[in-house]
Amino acid sequence: MPDLPSPQDATEAALFSECWDAVLSYADLCTAGSTAAAELAREAFAQGIGELRAAETGAARGTGRRSSRLPRIPLLLTAVRSTAAAWEEAGRGHKLDPDLRLWLHSDQAARYTGPPLQRPVAVRGLRDLQQADAELLWLAEAEALPLPLVARRLGLDPATAADELAQVSRLFRDRCHRNHLDSPMDAECRSYARLLDAVTRSPAADTPDDLSRHLATCHPCAEAAACLRLHGGGLPGALAGGVIGWGGLAYLERRRRAAEVRLGAGRPDRADADTDDAAHGPGRDHVARNALLVAAVLVSALALAVSLMPFGDTAEERAARPDADRQPVADPGPSLPSAPTVSADDASPRSPAPAKPSAQDTPGGTPDRKNPDPEPQGTSSATAAPGITGRGAPAACRVDYDLVNQWPDGFQATVTVTTREPLDSWRVGFTFEDGQQVTQMWDASVRQDGSHVAATAADYNRTVAAGGKLAFGFLASWRGTNAPPSGFTLNGRTCVHS
Repeated sequence: MPDLPSPQDATEAALFSECWDAVLSYADLCTAGSTAAAELAREAFAQGIGELRAAETGAARGTGRRSSRLPRIPLLLTAVRSTAAAWEEAGRGHKLDPDLRLWLHSDQAARYTGPPLQRPVAVRGLRDLQQADAELLWLAEAEALPLPLVARRLGLDPATAADELAQVSRLFRDRCHRNHLDSPMDAECRSYARLLDAVTRSPAADTPDDLSRHLATCHPCAEAAACLRLHGGGLPGALAGGVIGWGGLAYLERRRRAAEVRLGAGRPDRADADTDDAAHGPGRDHVARNALLVAAVLVSALALAVSLMPFGDTAEERAARPDADRQPVADPGPSLPSAPTVSADDASPRSPAPAKPSAQDTPGGTPDRKNPDPEPQGTSSATAAPGITGRGAPAACRVDYDLVNQWPDGFQATVTVTTREPLDSWRVGFTFEDGQQVTQMWDASVRQDGSHVAATAADYNRTVAAGGKLAFGFLASWRGTNAPPSGFTLNGRTCVHS
């Protein structure tokens, strides 16, 4: 009779089936190629397993509190970040995304390893929750899993899961508010703390102008505001940004896509499987559990592969999807790409995803003022012909501008350009009329000169087929009015704005 796996081995196998695709997805964002991504993921997973063992051992001996650690997936994701930092210190930084390397040397990165009271309130608030509550919040919000599936995984009643999630969200908000008040802050921040609490409680409350100006310039207070404002759909971003840090928004989009694929593939129902196992005795139990583990790993691999693939469905596929009109936050790039070839003129071998350094730190050439967009070209995708100019000649491109989200002092938007001709590099230009300032951009490098913005292709999305699409997203600040940009150009040629 074959040896049965030990409880520890079974637990770690289950952990692998549930968490490996998340770890590898984030490791891929952090690295410059598929080999490095797999290597980083393996090292981080081993480190995370060690931390989980230590936490479980401490809890069993009464020397530690289970609620003092992060849930399993975010714990493993922070292990990816800390392993990447160790690579940088050990001279292995050439394997990492260049923008991540910049971030690792920034003040923002230092906050995640510095004094506990100076760390982002999101990670502190999540740690303060009971372990089961923290798992529920992360799986439902950051991993984008449907509540019935989360309920089965955590052993909750699906009928009451929505109420429990709402209650946990409020607990998380309260913990974040308390942690924000406990943070070291100057007199100005403290004078706004209670007003910030009051304004973020109600979706109908107006944000005073002076508080908006403060949030635009104070990063810790803006982080706290994102955690305290439960309405508006910003909680997943607050969690990912505060817990993971660099690349949080891109990770969220990948997990959303992975969850959609996992549902479509019909992942086994663990509760039903357990019932079936019990009905067939211990021998059948061992075989069934191994079979389910293999199936779970296969479906996780499928979900991971699709979550890492570039956006680029055909028009028919997009029309068949219920969310056909939904614009993605970012296209982090193809599945585990091989290490790119970098020329001497390339500033970065691979662009990151959201959570880049500030615009002034972002690489990019100085625009030509007479012809601001005379060069490059972008990502491949579906086929759709650009529009026609008023004179009857085909336009060089068609632009779709989508305002994804907006709040009192900032907004998120995506730009999708359909090109008539094939491109081997691209630069998209446009002009803001209301003084908006781009603060972060992903899938392109940004250069802003006054009201004019130039977005230049990353190394991994330079080429676009004829009739294909390129896309990038950004965060920006605004004040007063927030009219859409105009004057879109592709490599210096005018585009039709849909």
